[in-house]
Amino acid sequence: MTRTADAAARTASPLAHGQAEPSSTESIALRAFALLEQVVNAPGPMSLDELTLALKLPKPTVYRILNLLIDANLLRRERTSKRYSVGPRLTSFAVDLWRSDMLRTQWHHALEDAVAETGESCNLTMLENHQVLYLDRVETSHPLRLHLDVGTRVPLHCTASGKLFLSQMSEAEALRVLGTEPYPRFTAKTITAFKPLQAELAKVRRSGVGTHDCERFDDSVAIAVPVLGANGEILAAVAMHAPSSRASIKSCKGFVSALQRAAAVIATTLSPVQTTATKAATRSRAPKAPAP
Repeated sequence: MTRTADAAARTASPLAHGQAEPSSTESIALRAFALLEQVVNAPGPMSLDELTLALKLPKPTVYRILNLLIDANLLRRERTSKRYSVGPRLTSFAVDLWRSDMLRTQWHHALEDAVAETGESCNLTMLENHQVLYLDRVETSHPLRLHLDVGTRVPLHCTASGKLFLSQMSEAEALRVLGTEPYPRFTAKTITAFKPLQAELAKVRRSGVGTHDCERFDDSVAIAVPVLGANGEILAAVAMHAPSSRASIKSCKGFVSALQRAAAVIATTLSPVQTTATKAATRSRAPKAPAP
């Protein structure tokens, strides 16, 4: 080999860039799982370069694993940004796991306690494919109430949980997730442009509480608090809903402590066991919760 060719070969080697070659004892399954952890814990879709850096694997190896996961519908690649996010099969698996009898019983008890304190319907939601997904819900005994089934999906820009999830994102990430303006209008109070929504998100970051004031549904108010992971990231949200003819945002905020207690109980069931690489790569952007 010539000196020039030899130098080129060293430059092309992953080791030349400080990347360790995968151990012969490390299975493709474990590397794929580590990659999935990165994508799941990231606040937004990740690029190939970001994943390569986080996993400390050669880029061709990461690319091959990504293609395997995409073929299996565990991940998806966004057409415009070329970034990678959670796929439908992984989402379905996560929801089925989270809704298993053992976990759902713990969630349900926590929500029941919150309903007993607030007197209004309470639910558990998560961010999934740029929407709010309802994982569990306990209804109030009041005959006048907003009924939403488990599995319901609602937009981010006009819901209490949605604003909470958006508040942890950077401006660029939020714009990408929300898509083109104007955002869908559902009521006269729906915010349909990013600038006024950005002002709302700033309030959410300061207070740690998302709000909904007749923006998705008429005669409906809601607040939401975060379910936080070990690193402060938002894993899910606990929210309460009430008719605006019976409650207001101000009166709902009187129950923030009750919702925070439910969120703390639920957090113990959702916090993942994280690898060192995942902990290092997790970017915490969760707003600080107000003191009870």
